[in-house]
Amino acid sequence: MKTVSNPVFSSDENRWQAVCDRDQRADGAFFFAVRTTGVFCRPSCASRAPRRENVEFFPTTDAAEQAGYRPCKRCQPTSLPRELAIVERACKVLDADPQQRLTLAQLSEAVHVSPFHLQRLFSRIVGISPRQYQAAQRAGVLRDALQRGRDVTRATHDAGFGSPSRMYEAVPAELGMTPSEYKRQGAGLTVRYATADTPLGAVLVAATDKGVCKIAFGDDASALVEQLAADFAQAKRVDDAAKMEPFIAQVRAYLQGTRERVDLPLDIGATAFQRRVWDALRRIPYGQTRSYTEIAEALGSPRAVRAVANACASNPVALAIPCHRVIGKDGAIAGYRWGAPRKEVLLETERAHRESDKVA
Repeated sequence: MKTVSNPVFSSDENRWQAVCDRDQRADGAFFFAVRTTGVFCRPSCASRAPRRENVEFFPTTDAAEQAGYRPCKRCQPTSLPRELAIVERACKVLDADPQQRLTLAQLSEAVHVSPFHLQRLFSRIVGISPRQYQAAQRAGVLRDALQRGRDVTRATHDAGFGSPSRMYEAVPAELGMTPSEYKRQGAGLTVRYATADTPLGAVLVAATDKGVCKIAFGDDASALVEQLAADFAQAKRVDDAAKMEPFIAQVRAYLQGTRERVDLPLDIGATAFQRRVWDALRRIPYGQTRSYTEIAEALGSPRAVRAVANACASNPVALAIPCHRVIGKDGAIAGYRWGAPRKEVLLETERAHRESDKVA
């Protein structure tokens, strides 16, 4: 790979030079503010150059705004068009060969920005680091190879993992199980489950020896069992109402308003971004809601609204991860994996119990 010299804007002297040069490579690495105008800008802003003694530097737009400065209307430092272009170039480099393992330094050379700048931009816009992005890519290649019938050793090599041990450390969180288990569709696993009637219809709760792997609602219990069989086609599935009763009891107590959390041990796979979204959902207080936009902003990835919605839609454990508390920006119920009417009932039930607690 060709080596490109990249500026590092770590000193005020380097930052000021970038402002004087209107260096677009510095955009996103820092922002400068002018005391006499009360405005902060990108380094490449085309406005008239300020006097050095009137300038101060900030690492982020939030820091500049907290110091009392307002964004420049000309260069619009709070928007992300140039930063998005940098991240898109980085993603194209990574997508070109998912099996190639690039260091942050190599990736930054390819897109002509400093490693520090790229790491911060990538994490801010995509929601995960370049390293996590590559790991998810390799897991995808591995998943495809296993589905095509490749043996685990060959699939591991095809996916670009340096060694089987590295693969077994990194991949279970992406696949939801080890590669061997995934290839066997759960062969060798024991999945216990039970169904029950609730005010929301039938519920199925399933668990491995490690924890709950599925909580699903539906109109028909037999259809829920069929879906479980498809998800774990080769696993040993055991209808075990006695073992599942404590879990079912928590679900019922939650729906009756006597519990505000379904607090169960979980055994679910997740990408790094899904894990961050699901953790954010579990922090939403009982009886309250957040919009998809608010969740994305809370994660520091304001443009990742669609990715947040996808993470909510892929949640395998209803109630335990309360994705029903996420609504549209306009207050619309929006989608729900187990049906929008159930989501509406859940939200109304939580509001009612919360209000009754206030009165009491």
